Order: sequence, then C-alpha cells, then structure tokens
Amino acid sequence: MASKRIGYHLDEHVDPIIAQALVHYGIQVATPTGVGLRAHGDAAQLMVACQRQLAIVTHDASFLRFTHDQGIHFGIIYCPHTDPTTSDLIRKLILIYEVLSPEELMGRVEIV
Repeated sequence: MASKRIGYHLDEHVDPIIAQALVHYGIQVATPTGVGLRAHGDAAQLMVACQRQLAIVTHDASFLRFTHDQGIHFGIIYCPHTDPTTSDLIRKLILIYEVLSPEELMGRVEIV
C-alpha cells in the first residue's frame, strides 16, 4: 500500500465542516464535489475511493453491502445519521487516523 496513513473519502451527505476540520488536522480528504462525483452513485464513490486508497465515511447504510459485493475496499466508516454529533464524528475520525494503519482498516467496517 502506498500511503502509511489513512485518508478519507466523505460521502456527499457528510457535513463539509468535517472535511475542513480533517484537512486542518493534516488528514487527506476527498469529497464527491472535489473529485467530480457529485450526485453519482455509491459504486462510483467507492471506485474512486479505492483508486485513491481512501476509506469511505458515510451516513448511508447502503455502503455496507459493498463489504460483501465488491471485494477489497480501503475501509468503510459508517455513522448513522443520529449518532454522533459533528464534533464527535471529527474526533472519532481523527482517532481512527491516529490508531489504525491503512492495512488494518482495509476491508473492515467501523461503525462510529
């Protein structure tokens, strides 16, 4: 794997404030708008995230089907809409970044 640190691809429903905070912290972050995928489906989002070796961060439970259907991915971080707050999600994503390597997150789903 090329990167020694986790990077994130945020689904389009994830608050842009989260992307700003993570970038400010020094974490690589891609967004659908930033990579030209606004309004594209989940499969396109996952494909680009895999090409860039980024974990998907999503509120959309439909991404969970990719754990079985699509083979290798670089991690899916699923956050139900009701949990946690924006600041809690930022803290949890930073924690994942700090404690897991890309290899440890590869193929896994983390529910935060």
